[in-house]
Amino acid sequence: MESGAATLGERLTAAGLEISGPRVPRHPDIARWRAGTRDDIDALHALFAAADRVDHPTWTTPREEVEEHFDLPELDPDRDLIVAIAENGTMVAAGLVLRHPDMSARVKVYLQGAVHPQWRRRGIGAALARWQFGRGLQRLAESESALPGEIVVYADEGNDGAVAIAEALGLRTVRWFASMVRDNAIPVPDLAPVDGIAFVSYTSDRAEDARQARNDAFRDHWGSLQTTPERWGQFVGGTFFRSDLSTLALDPEGRIVAFCLASVNEDDWETLGASNSYIDLIGVVRDQRGRGLAPRVVARTLQAMTDAGLEKAVLDVDTESPTGANTLYERLGFVATERSRALTREF
Repeated sequence: MESGAATLGERLTAAGLEISGPRVPRHPDIARWRAGTRDDIDALHALFAAADRVDHPTWTTPREEVEEHFDLPELDPDRDLIVAIAENGTMVAAGLVLRHPDMSARVKVYLQGAVHPQWRRRGIGAALARWQFGRGLQRLAESESALPGEIVVYADEGNDGAVAIAEALGLRTVRWFASMVRDNAIPVPDLAPVDGIAFVSYTSDRAEDARQARNDAFRDHWGSLQTTPERWGQFVGGTFFRSDLSTLALDPEGRIVAFCLASVNEDDWETLGASNSYIDLIGVVRDQRGRGLAPRVVARTLQAMTDAGLEKAVLDVDTESPTGANTLYERLGFVATERSRALTREF
């Protein structure tokens, strides 16, 4: 960005957008809108669980994930989290606004939330989203950055209401993602070794090296920003991460050049109807692409899952990945099941 370029706040103001912060929503079915607190973790988890069963029945939001949000340094619950309470005291909706901590290339704000299925089609979601959008604009302006800004919403394919609400705020679908499932009864392909590359299990002493490899591997992927040490620590140090299922590819100097990192959330086993592991991240550092490392780290992880007695493997993939990842996963036996979309508005 050129020196002296207008900041996001200046650009938003010039476009006639309000950056001083949103007004508290109003809706006849909501007795009270208030900031969320740690005391709400169980109620938030129950709300998301109810929404999950309708919006994406094959996976759930863990309570631990809800709790971890309160530990994020970029989240101010008093300003970034709002909940809707009905007359009977039940939490029926919640909305979260998160600005990504990496602002080296662009300023990105994510809007997340849910309305309980029994309270949908009443306009509660629209009121909630307007508040989130207003707070999102404020978060963009607060960055004081002259870089591009973006507000992002993810919506499952069948959630037409969420899509309509986002589109009413000026967001447009820019990307599709597919969830893919593999039956681990299918034999894992026996792939030839790669000269000079060792495939090993993840160990905690390589956490920072793995983070750096992840950031390099995803540098040219759509929507990807650098993962901070704090967020990475939450992931690899979290309850669900499985180092025994995760694979690192090392070059002769011991540098991590590829990885396949997996987790297990047993709450998802009932919803999917089988024990399973989720592959969170697959990547190859850019100077090692084209050597066939991706299928090999995945194959090793799939074999580890099979040896552990896990019946299914699950992952999500950008359908327009620059590395052709979706085709790779199909060759390894994965089948697309559900889709979701990313809607964005740039400033």
